[in-house]
Amino acid sequence: MTHTTNDQPARRPSGAIVPVLAFAGIVVAVMQTLLVPVIKDLPQLLSTSPSNATWVLTSTLLSGAVATPIMGRLGDLYGKRRMLLASLAVMVVGALISGLTSAVLPMIVGRTLQGFAMGAIPLGIGLMRDMLPRERLGSAMALMSSSIGVGGGLALPAAALIAQHANWHALFFGAAGLGALSIILTLLVVPESPARAEGSFDVLGALGLSAGLVLLLLPITKGSDWGWTSGTTLGLFAASAVVLVLWGLLELRVSAPLVDLRTTARREVLLTNLASIMVGVSFYVVSLVLPQLLQLPTATGYGLGQSMVVAGLLVAPLGLTMMFTAPVYARLSAKYGPKITLILGMLIIAIGYGAGLGLMSAAWQSLVIAVVLGAGIGLAYSSLPALIVGAVPASETGAANGLNTLMRSIGTSVSSAVIGMVLANTAHHVNGLAIPTMHGFRVSFLIATGAVLLGLLLALFLPGQRPSATTQLRASSEEDANLKRADEVLRGFRGRVLDAEGTPVARAKVTLIDRRGRQAGATLSGEDGSYALTVPAEGPYVLAATAVGHAPHASSATHAGDDRPVDLDLSLPGETVSA
Repeated sequence: MTHTTNDQPARRPSGAIVPVLAFAGIVVAVMQTLLVPVIKDLPQLLSTSPSNATWVLTSTLLSGAVATPIMGRLGDLYGKRRMLLASLAVMVVGALISGLTSAVLPMIVGRTLQGFAMGAIPLGIGLMRDMLPRERLGSAMALMSSSIGVGGGLALPAAALIAQHANWHALFFGAAGLGALSIILTLLVVPESPARAEGSFDVLGALGLSAGLVLLLLPITKGSDWGWTSGTTLGLFAASAVVLVLWGLLELRVSAPLVDLRTTARREVLLTNLASIMVGVSFYVVSLVLPQLLQLPTATGYGLGQSMVVAGLLVAPLGLTMMFTAPVYARLSAKYGPKITLILGMLIIAIGYGAGLGLMSAAWQSLVIAVVLGAGIGLAYSSLPALIVGAVPASETGAANGLNTLMRSIGTSVSSAVIGMVLANTAHHVNGLAIPTMHGFRVSFLIATGAVLLGLLLALFLPGQRPSATTQLRASSEEDANLKRADEVLRGFRGRVLDAEGTPVARAKVTLIDRRGRQAGATLSGEDGSYALTVPAEGPYVLAATAVGHAPHASSATHAGDDRPVDLDLSLPGETVSA
């Protein structure tokens, strides 16, 4: 049973890995936000009905939700870098198809292909876990996780500017260009991770999950058009429940499932995923409400009369603030743990929406709301992958973070459907046009506040976590970093990798294997040969060490499950003879 494939020496991870992977996440977010400035014009642009035009947005949401856990699992099995490149390539093809058509069906096909890029976020987080030293991992995952908000915030004014002054198809060609640049940078900078999960791809599980998610998200996104009590809506919800229950029973019986439901059912994973839905709801409400409030004419009595571009610029700080909170998150998490930063983020979001109820009368007030909410959402988003990574084995990182990203997607789609329904039902109709009202905006903010408070309650029930080595700040030098990493492991094994003469071996691959033969962790030794690995639970383990020019070595050891590290040096046999 193979857990790693490392036939060739892995390239030494460069300092550019984090910005390159974060850029891939930003490109995905840009793809999602592309059409926001032209949403209201889509029926005319595509010569179709409003209900058909909504499929241009819905199709991306659905394919992204389906692709996210599947690409995460494929990355765990066959290589995260490989699947990241595949996701970006499919997105580029989809953008080119959309850029070359004005017909609704090819446009939906193109947008569906673009949705597959959503898998880039969990794949990027998985690559970071596999390759970065622990003291850099916390801030790196925070930046990757918040890249969705960053890209969305930055893309809004840029897309508005292009849509206002150029052919709207230029939006897709711009996205294709960004995707191609991301592919080139990934090829040049990001090495493939040697970590692999066991087993094969669960095709039946992927089909079952895809069918269940489509049946669930379809009525959520279309319920306001079809009617929430219509036979179609209720029938699809019922079919979704049946399919997902059958899928769950199948996953529990498969030896290598697409989603390990036993891991997902752990308290810390389950509560984190449920809280993620609430964070997704809160993020999307402000993205839907503020641009509309800013662009409504002042003649309404409450609209702020800003142009499409100015409105985009005023909302942009939402994403920028999320980007700047990543290093702040790393410091807070290192000191207090990711649970506390999630709670703090939720509190800031609740304050932002609460204050927003009374701050809707001037453009500068929208700017304040965007900054406050960006800070809170940035902290909350940054905490989620750290909580997931700390609760699952290394070999399941991609799939677990894929599922977490999926939960956020469900949150945004539920938010889109509910807020869309609220604004439609409270709209004021003038000459056949539905104009959103201030009452509708305030109800939307109240819904977001309620969702955040529910998320806060879920976060309070998360198990308390001590600050872990995954969130420590970078030390002043690599040697200090390796010592810091070894000293601060709370529960696991630590030591040095040495050769036959007792000399430290740098960049040796150390893999932790549990009693079931599954990979439970992996790391690279430092310049002084030091390594440190946390264990998910007490019990016997095997630590396998490999290094270029040396024969592999494996040692058995048992951990009691307490917070004391077990010291274990790994001695590699003499150099292997080259053929």
